[in-house]
Amino acid sequence: MLKEISLLASIFAGITIVLGGIVEGYGYGLSLGTNWPYTRDILQLAAKKDPEAIHRISATIVGLISLAFLILRFSMVSLVGFLGVVATALLGMATLYVLAGKLPSVFQGLHDIAAYSVFATYFVIFLKGFNVNIIQFFLYAVLPPHFLYFVIFMGGVVTGMRKMKFEIGDVRKPKNWLQGAWLIHSILAAIFVIALILEALWIPLLLTIIEVAVGLLVYVGANKNPVKPGISVGLHQLFSLLIVASLIYYTI
Repeated sequence: MLKEISLLASIFAGITIVLGGIVEGYGYGLSLGTNWPYTRDILQLAAKKDPEAIHRISATIVGLISLAFLILRFSMVSLVGFLGVVATALLGMATLYVLAGKLPSVFQGLHDIAAYSVFATYFVIFLKGFNVNIIQFFLYAVLPPHFLYFVIFMGGVVTGMRKMKFEIGDVRKPKNWLQGAWLIHSILAAIFVIALILEALWIPLLLTIIEVAVGLLVYVGANKNPVKPGISVGLHQLFSLLIVASLIYYTI
């Protein structure tokens, strides 16, 4: 039963991340304002297919599953998962103020790392149970030459700087911090690709190549329509999740 619950938590964490991409892709970032975590009519808004409302409800489901999991099987790894959910929720509130221009974009990057850590933690529990060193994956995600978490972090920073309304512009000759952040994000992604080749991780490499292509679509979409770059943002998150899942499978 615990194995199925961990898979459920991982799936809903992934759904929440993809919904976050859809929120950005279709300009719903501040559709509920900076009220957090809910507004009085959030269920009605969700019924009207507001992705931000659905995103918050999905995040709540992850939190409830995480709490139940912690109670049913208290351990270090389930505690890490629960604390990750708490951190994601608090940083989710911070991202609203990032979009409103009241906090720096670094909080968006930290939010993305926390969200992916929740997904990773419960996916690890599903694959390997409780007798696993989750720190092994987290170290893999931050130590050279992989830089996986730095790629995710800088992607969040770019989103925070865009505030879901600014175009990125021509990055060949960076003229502002947003373009510089996008270049750093791209350079780290290129280093990550090289690392996967050196380690002969072919499935993660294939997924990363697709992810890079989708990332370029996000870049084009953000320049063409900064407020609503489209479904490519959600797909960008989806392939990021698949990369993380494949790396967990090969490294844990």
